[in-house]
Amino acid sequence: MKKTTISTVLVANRGEIACRIMRTAKALGLTTVAVHSDIDQRALHVREADVAVNLGGAKPSDSYLLMDKIIDAALSKGAQAVHPGYGFLSENATFARKLEEAGLIFLGPPASAIDAMGSKSAAKALMEKAGVPLVPGYHGDAQDLQTFREAAESIGYPVLLKAIAGGGGKGMKVVERDSELVEALSAAQREAQSAFGDSRMLVEKYVLKPRHVEIQVFADQHGNCLYLHERDCSIQRRHQKVVEEAPAPGLPSELRRAMGESAVRAAQAIGYVGAGTVEFLLDERGDFFFMEMNTRLQVEHPVTEAITGLDLVAWQIRVARGEPLPITQEQVPLRGHAIEVRLYAEDPEAGFLPASGHLELYREPATGPGRRVDSGVEEGDEVSPFYDPMVAKLIAWGEDREEARQRLLSMLGETVVGGFKTNLALLQRILSHEAFAAEDLDTGFIERHHEDLLPAIVELPEAFWQRAAQALIATDPVSARLDDTNSPWAINTSWRSVLSATVRLQLVSGGVKRSVDLQQHGSSLPRNFGVVRKGHTAYVRWGVEWHAVSRFDPIAEAEVSNGHQGGLTAPMNGSIVRVLVEVGQEVEAGAALAVLEAMKMEHTIRAPETGKVTAVYCQEGELISEGIVLVDVEIAP
Repeated sequence: MKKTTISTVLVANRGEIACRIMRTAKALGLTTVAVHSDIDQRALHVREADVAVNLGGAKPSDSYLLMDKIIDAALSKGAQAVHPGYGFLSENATFARKLEEAGLIFLGPPASAIDAMGSKSAAKALMEKAGVPLVPGYHGDAQDLQTFREAAESIGYPVLLKAIAGGGGKGMKVVERDSELVEALSAAQREAQSAFGDSRMLVEKYVLKPRHVEIQVFADQHGNCLYLHERDCSIQRRHQKVVEEAPAPGLPSELRRAMGESAVRAAQAIGYVGAGTVEFLLDERGDFFFMEMNTRLQVEHPVTEAITGLDLVAWQIRVARGEPLPITQEQVPLRGHAIEVRLYAEDPEAGFLPASGHLELYREPATGPGRRVDSGVEEGDEVSPFYDPMVAKLIAWGEDREEARQRLLSMLGETVVGGFKTNLALLQRILSHEAFAAEDLDTGFIERHHEDLLPAIVELPEAFWQRAAQALIATDPVSARLDDTNSPWAINTSWRSVLSATVRLQLVSGGVKRSVDLQQHGSSLPRNFGVVRKGHTAYVRWGVEWHAVSRFDPIAEAEVSNGHQGGLTAPMNGSIVRVLVEVGQEVEAGAALAVLEAMKMEHTIRAPETGKVTAVYCQEGELISEGIVLVDVEIAP
């Protein structure tokens, strides 16, 4: 087979995956082309590319999903190949065909393979014919409510609704009982249509206490296919992975081989080429069931790279050039253990609502042997509500699982994010939990250990406020004379001549205000204090949490006129999908008032108590900001 020349690659994606692909492409001597939306024009992946093309718009449907614009960009910049990353167009067979028609190389599998596995229902039918065990479910063409109701009753609750064209937890709902089916199906269909342009659903039995174990496969254009071991991705929230590791803990060698060989057969059955992942549910008895095949590079591919020493993006490029796989199955390395965590902009205490805004403070851990960070942001960037909320991935490798776990905990301890909520503390609690250390893993891990991982918010103690006051005084940039190091004013201890031994500070953190009396002597900070100063704000570590603390003027605040009081506000930036009530309407407690879409997920605003709608301040399609009042409800007496 004649080899194909690739000298320029366009990356049809954004964020950390775009940066990661460009890193390998540049190492291979290739020119990189980025595409971006209007709001991403100063994003990190744009700054790191050799060339960038603006697609316009903001929402994915107006930017990163515009096939023709992306193809035009590739042709205009002289690219021979397009890498889709993951998400967006990565598993779109139409896009793969359009690239081929334009004379461009798709750094992914053939369109026919995407077709075969792109539909979850078709893929399950194919695997059933191949004798691969399936979870009981309905994968038919009929999409009416009655069909799903009858299927759910036949399967038995709880059931799982899944978007046929979906992935990443989008368009997926667990339904515990018949009374929940109508609302769950409607919401899942809307999410699926918004994320994938396809609202079709399937329903299957919700397997209790399963593990999510997936196999990384790789195939070339010469008929060779092998598996690069497995990953355990059981730690999830909202059906989306949070922690991934390789190899999967506690798997007997026979089971590991059986799953790997089954995954290779699945790939060969559809003429697969390139990197793909076959996902299985593994129950407590050691039985595994085919879930789906992702016909793309996975978010969690770094842990596979860590234990094999291979660069999967480099393999993708070489396979696309027509080169054979460089090793056989028997030669696949397996060394040590690797764990990855996904750092998300979200509020775990508020049901994992996605967050967005200005990245005021961002400190990544040091990288080096056994320590890797894949990120797509830098301090000062904006995190948009229009895209996935993942900020970065932290990956640690060790000679064994415990070494990898401890190393990753150290990396998390060095990470600081300020400007919005993140899951940083949750990730630390997961890795520190005795059940995780003991390899007691399943997809219900977070829910089962909810009290440990997401403890109730308690009032910060006086010791915290003292530490916060000390941090603000000691890091105040105007409290020291840096031009004269011998001057007493160059010492950030808060000591001042003729002043009282105690200073009173009015502090605010997380909306809580406190008056703090701080002793002036001895307020210099120890080196391990855990504080980062950014402008007028000090970020102070207390336990595993970082808290933003600043000073406020109570007199000035008292002079500010009162604004709008009451009402139900937007919990995040986003767009209004549906307005479900009108002025004068009586509503029951828990009634849906409006539906907000952010970070590709829907969030329903509900009435806190029974009452009457007195005002509606939003309309469908409107872009809104966090904290904006959406609906006023007068609570019934």
